[in-house]
Amino acid sequence: MKNNIKVERAIHNFTQAKLAEIIGVSRQTINAMELNKYVPSTVLALKISKVFKKPVNEIFFLDAKD
Repeated sequence: MKNNIKVERAIHNFTQAKLAEIIGVSRQTINAMELNKYVPSTVLALKISKVFKKPVNEIFFLDAKD
């Protein structure tokens, strides 16, 4: 699964640490998601979509390989 978290963070001027604080995870978790090394739970994906005020499928999407 791929995502646009880094792009959305830039649009909202959030650091990884700030986004992590808002949604209640570590900065390392945000970093791992951005590097596509960690697939978030449904609850976490919904929290992120709520922060960025976008549907989940505009932030997370399947790669052609998935």
